Amino acid sequence: MDYRLLVPLALGGIGVLFLLWRIRWVLSRPAGEAKMQQISSYIARGALAFLKAEWRILAIFAAIVAILLAYSGTLTPDSHPLIGVAFLVGAFTSALAGYIGMHVATRANVRTTQAARTSLAQAFATAFHGGSVMGIGVASLAVLGLGGLFVVLYGLFAGADPLSPELRRVIEVVTGFSLGAESIALFARVGGGIYTKAADVGADLVGKVEAGIPEDDPRNPAVIADNVGDNVGDIAGMGADLFGSYVATILATMVLGAEMVQSASGLGPVVLPLLLAGTGLFFSMVATFFVRTREGADATAVQNALNLGNWGAILLTVLASYGLVLWTFPTPAELRGQTVTPIQVFGAIGIGLVVGALMSWITEYYTGMGKRPVRSIVQRSITGHATNVLGGLAVGMESTALPALIMAAGIVGAYALAGLYGVAIAATGMMSTTAMQLTIDAFGPIADNAGGIAEMSGLPEEVRGRTDILDAVGNTTAAMGKGFAIASAALTALALFAAYVGVAGIQGIDIYKAPVLAGLLVGAMVPFLFSSLAISAVGRAAMDMVKEVRRQFREIAGLMEGQAEPEYERCVAISTQAALREMILPGALALIIPAIVGLSFGAEVLGGYMAGVTVSGVLLGLFQSNAGGAWDNAKKSFEKGVEIDGQTYYKKSEPHKAAVTGDTVGDPLKDTSGPSMNILVKLTGIVALVLAPYLAA
Repeated sequence: MDYRLLVPLALGGIGVLFLLWRIRWVLSRPAGEAKMQQISSYIARGALAFLKAEWRILAIFAAIVAILLAYSGTLTPDSHPLIGVAFLVGAFTSALAGYIGMHVATRANVRTTQAARTSLAQAFATAFHGGSVMGIGVASLAVLGLGGLFVVLYGLFAGADPLSPELRRVIEVVTGFSLGAESIALFARVGGGIYTKAADVGADLVGKVEAGIPEDDPRNPAVIADNVGDNVGDIAGMGADLFGSYVATILATMVLGAEMVQSASGLGPVVLPLLLAGTGLFFSMVATFFVRTREGADATAVQNALNLGNWGAILLTVLASYGLVLWTFPTPAELRGQTVTPIQVFGAIGIGLVVGALMSWITEYYTGMGKRPVRSIVQRSITGHATNVLGGLAVGMESTALPALIMAAGIVGAYALAGLYGVAIAATGMMSTTAMQLTIDAFGPIADNAGGIAEMSGLPEEVRGRTDILDAVGNTTAAMGKGFAIASAALTALALFAAYVGVAGIQGIDIYKAPVLAGLLVGAMVPFLFSSLAISAVGRAAMDMVKEVRRQFREIAGLMEGQAEPEYERCVAISTQAALREMILPGALALIIPAIVGLSFGAEVLGGYMAGVTVSGVLLGLFQSNAGGAWDNAKKSFEKGVEIDGQTYYKKSEPHKAAVTGDTVGDPLKDTSGPSMNILVKLTGIVALVLAPYLAA
């Protein structure tokens, strides 16, 4: 056994210990008065009820797929029935990571509210450390799960021989772990996104626009469902999403690394992505101590504090990666005729980290309050709802240009340095600080929930003012996390593409062939069809929510006067049932179509399909996520008061109502269909990689 394999497992174990310490710290914070705790318990119970209902459906799905995979594992020499077990382990670990993060987030929210009663700095610390449970938990379980499974299978099949021909079989079985993680991520993301946006759209349209009551007003029956949705969509869903991204990226690099083992020292090329992930996890934990702010800080200062943690984790990981490369690549290696040197591998890792950082910065620019793109939407709101929507569409489309150029340059640079392995290790470098990226992302929903609890509890205005500062930053960090995830999907998809070509035994993908070009066009169509299904699902669920909220406003005597309690549980039930019903078709579409294409038309046509899904899905995901984030912060600009042409506009003004409409249009784009694009792209590659041995045979 190569002892270097034990290092990432040790780092993953340290991550779990750090996670337990953070959980204890968050739960030791004061939870406030009884009214606050009651509202928080409504949110926690609603979130857990949805997850349990979702898990019952996904357990049946996972069992069926695991049986099919186990049977298929007997059909080719390189496969093994244990791929079904690996699928179940990946699915369970992904669900567990999402649950841990959501469990703590639904308790950190009320503690953030309580801290905001006295101090912005303490409220920020509580929300950030609550988010770190999600970030550290996902990365730790991914490193331990994937690394541990590989170590066990490698010991079982290959013994102590790094050049064993069984290495390829081990990699094929481990692919099942990634397929399980990505499958759960897709359903969690789509289901959670439908849940949260059905409640959010219903609450906004009837509460803010029709009734003219504030956001998170306790008289609004959909307000609890809205806060539950923040957790099941942006905490559990995002956690499962980045867990799948993390695992898929590492796996793709391991597959390509396995082809280099013959010409390298031991398992070095296979171990490096695991080591890099473990090192990024460790330095993300270290960088959490860099993140702090002072009392009286504004949104810019809070954002700068988060950026310091992000850049700190990136720079420390870059420095450490040089030593890791020298340790795993003591001599040059060869992949498909191209010689790869240690310094070239290090350069590719650096490119990946820089691309990830630039993607976050660009997303912050296009979605941040006060920045030119958001200001342009604010300006267009003066002339009505239609011009607001047009402004948001234009910003979203423009926001795809720079990311596309940066990703293209990153791919070309990484390939020039270290070939296909360079592209894969660049993606791993980008994902290595996932723990910090996800911590920053999960901070947002906790802050949003904290503001809702403050509003519903009737706390003083200055408390809501402090939580609003955190919430505004959270909108930007959520968009940054989605941009980061989509960029990682692009690099990971290319790495999976390269791995697929090698395993399927084909020389390349020739789009001059008519069937391959047809596959490319079909693949480019699928993200649009997937988005249509997701947005339509939100629309149908939101219509049910609007009708229910209107009914309660109309039929419950004394509700609008604050003398009666809304029936919150009815709205929670509507969102739950709609999400579970509507998530099935988009999820099945993502899994079944690539299987049909590959088994019906062969490996090369499936390769064309993968390329189409990747290009279309990445750009569509960027457009939807950034447009939605910009619309959201344009609306929030009016809530704080914005001056246009010498006149100041606030809540309930006509431009604010136009901004609410734009935000409502953007909600399903940024929280349902947009974030699902990166999962769709990676899941297509993973399904193709699982099919590759059968297509080759």
